[in-house]
Amino acid sequence: MSLLVVGLSHRSAPVSVLERAALTVDAQARLLHDTVAAEPAAEAAVLATCNRIELYADVDKFHAGVAELSTLLALHSGVSLEELTPYLYVHYEDRAVHHLFSVACGLDSMVVGEGQILGQIKDALARGQELHTAGRLLNDLFQQALRVGKRAHSETGIDRAGQSLVTFGLEQLAGREPVHAWAKGKRALVIGAGSMSSLAAATLARSGVDEVVVANRTLDRAERLAEILTEGGTGVVARAVPMSQVAEELTRADVAVSCTGATGLVLTAADVEAALAGRVGDVRDDVRDGHDGSACDDDDCVIAPHATAERTAEAVAPDTVTPAPETGGCPVGRVGDETAYEQHAALVENSPAVGGGPVRVGRVAPAVVPAARAASLYLLDLAMPRDIDAAAHRLTGVRLVDIESLADASADAPMAADVDAVRTIVSDEVAAFGAAQRAAHITPTVVALRTMAADVVSGEIARLDGRLPGLGDKERAEITQTVRRVVDKLLHAPTVRVKQLASEPGGAGYADALRTLFDLDPETVAAVSRADLLSNAGGQQNQLHENDEPKRGRA
Repeated sequence: MSLLVVGLSHRSAPVSVLERAALTVDAQARLLHDTVAAEPAAEAAVLATCNRIELYADVDKFHAGVAELSTLLALHSGVSLEELTPYLYVHYEDRAVHHLFSVACGLDSMVVGEGQILGQIKDALARGQELHTAGRLLNDLFQQALRVGKRAHSETGIDRAGQSLVTFGLEQLAGREPVHAWAKGKRALVIGAGSMSSLAAATLARSGVDEVVVANRTLDRAERLAEILTEGGTGVVARAVPMSQVAEELTRADVAVSCTGATGLVLTAADVEAALAGRVGDVRDDVRDGHDGSACDDDDCVIAPHATAERTAEAVAPDTVTPAPETGGCPVGRVGDETAYEQHAALVENSPAVGGGPVRVGRVAPAVVPAARAASLYLLDLAMPRDIDAAAHRLTGVRLVDIESLADASADAPMAADVDAVRTIVSDEVAAFGAAQRAAHITPTVVALRTMAADVVSGEIARLDGRLPGLGDKERAEITQTVRRVVDKLLHAPTVRVKQLASEPGGAGYADALRTLFDLDPETVAAVSRADLLSNAGGQQNQLHENDEPKRGRA
């Protein structure tokens, strides 16, 4: 029997196909039962997340196994086999082991190094055990994958990959300006309260935003995250709101980060456009008095200053105008206040401050506002499938960065060494797992050989008792021990050597050779395997609890 995995993921299939192929818990159970009922497969496990659907099986025939597993995936996903086939990938034996270990370490995740996959692998193993579809091979494989994943996170800095992605995304939003300078004074809306959303919220808080609003379907989790942020010592004001208030909060936010497990869009382009309109309406209500687009009593106001010849002849430059006095004057802001420039440029048409030309609502005048402030609403989408409609980036005044545009973040120099270290761990563990499995394959044969030898010794001692009935107990015990030592010494070297040879690639034939040379009964070998499997089942359950991952993500 050999390990085979057939699946599709965000690396092989578009989001639309992944969404259609998603498996419910009941569908996963039916798929597992049908797989083990199929002729090529002896055991099966399903790893199903929002970004991947993989079916693992122990099969006796490669081509028949691929055909059967592909057909079953199509049947239970509801996507036709013809449509699904171009997006399927297949891994066999050592390559299948390497794939799962890489997945467990987060190397194959959309967010490189994320830790949630460990909990999902544990759930897949528990489901296979509960439904009795996971046998010895898959139990060993998934248990080892959990250990390899934990080793990668403890021995390397792969955890920093998620941090690098969030930071990289914020850097893209900030443009040429440092993130701390860009974030200072902003109001942030974080949609979701999972590991990536929590990481983004904490990063924004450390970067100097004034306020973080957390929206989540489960309000308790949002409140908990807001409480952690408030107690974090950054001085940020944090509060939680239900998802129903996202549209309202978006009208107040300067930057919004979204990372949920939703299968559909959380924010459509229409939602973002409505939020922009709401933002503009709110500000106009605040500053309507004295700012009707014609004139303002404050000489330093850049919205609608007095129409003097000097002011209409030249644009106002922020670095050459003296700020207005502390009291009185323009209620929106002072000349030299970058926030005021952004608001003024977004609100006023035909403003002399931008050279007398019309300024579209939501667009920042480049002559007044620095390049880093070229948007009035910044959106960072860290979800896959995406949470924010990609069409939103075409809206005036919106800057959208999504996870697909950050695909190269994992290749950043600070992460390269950690990724290489994890790959080395995976390669070493794959080799060790293969050697252990090949050695385990010959163990029942070796046990059967030693059992046969012990039976031969017992038979000869019984024959000696019949020939020498007067033999004393002391002498009989000494003879028995001597014979057993002789047999053990004769078998020691060949059995140790055959285990070493069997653990090497291509060593599977040594078990057959041993059975042939010593004329071992195949049924005896099979009985040893069954007994070993039964005794191992309880240990696998205990080990699963030891590998429990109470924290599915890292905040």
